[in-house]
Amino acid sequence: MKASFEKVPSVADASWTLLNRRLPEAIPFEWHHHPEYELTLTLNSRGHRYISNDVAPYDDGDLILVGPNVPHSWSSSELIDSRQPHIVLVIWFSAQWAESLVTLFPEMASVRQLLAAARHALSFSEAASREVRPVIEAMVNQAPSERLLALLAVLGKLAMNVDATRILPAPHIQPGSHIVEDARIHRVLEHMHGHYDQPQSMTALAEMACVSVSAFHRMFRRHTHCTALDYIVRLRVGHACELLMQGNSTVSLIAETVGYSSLALFNRQFKAQKGLTPSEFRRQHGHHFSKKPRVQ
Repeated sequence: MKASFEKVPSVADASWTLLNRRLPEAIPFEWHHHPEYELTLTLNSRGHRYISNDVAPYDDGDLILVGPNVPHSWSSSELIDSRQPHIVLVIWFSAQWAESLVTLFPEMASVRQLLAAARHALSFSEAASREVRPVIEAMVNQAPSERLLALLAVLGKLAMNVDATRILPAPHIQPGSHIVEDARIHRVLEHMHGHYDQPQSMTALAEMACVSVSAFHRMFRRHTHCTALDYIVRLRVGHACELLMQGNSTVSLIAETVGYSSLALFNRQFKAQKGLTPSEFRRQHGHHFSKKPRVQ
């Protein structure tokens, strides 16, 4: 299903937008995209979030930064406290706003690295979420000038914690979309994103990075917080999720498309990543993508 375009609302007395969304019944599935960055804090809610081809459960305090024009949606399954609504606090700001910020204020230079990493999406740690949660919650009742200062504080704190975040990988890498500054790892990542559906040799990847195999493993883990094999599996499973949700191809054909010669290995690695078999995943999540997109 094609993601619908969402026009982010703007207000006359602010350069960015805060949405205080309180839903007593559910967070509905609304597959959409927009050119703004989106920082979303979800409270008193459990369910699944869909960001491009990444599908993962979320819980109270889930904090995600989604990059421009990345399709996404949340879909709740239950309230944590049934006496309170699902709470979604959404902050939208444009890439131009962010660029002006780091250009005008050298003190905010670290935010540039955060935004580069978030060209797809970032999932922040529980510790980072706990630190900024009260600041974001307080924004709801603040004047525009106070909100701006609060947002700068939030972005600064998140930029300090960026090494502990999880980058949600998309099958197709964009220039500058990763936090990695080492050109050697950039070469490896670009190759992996373009060829993850083909057999990967650790020796060849190490040669691409101009280091030994053992040094390559250390370098890759330091920059991406996972092994090269785990990263490839995440790319393959992510693309498989997209194909399972949006098409009717057989599981065996999807396994072959994303790079598996063994259906058993595909099923095993898919379930290890998602907690479901591919068929179970399709039954649970595919119904969202059979719906017509919402009209803007």
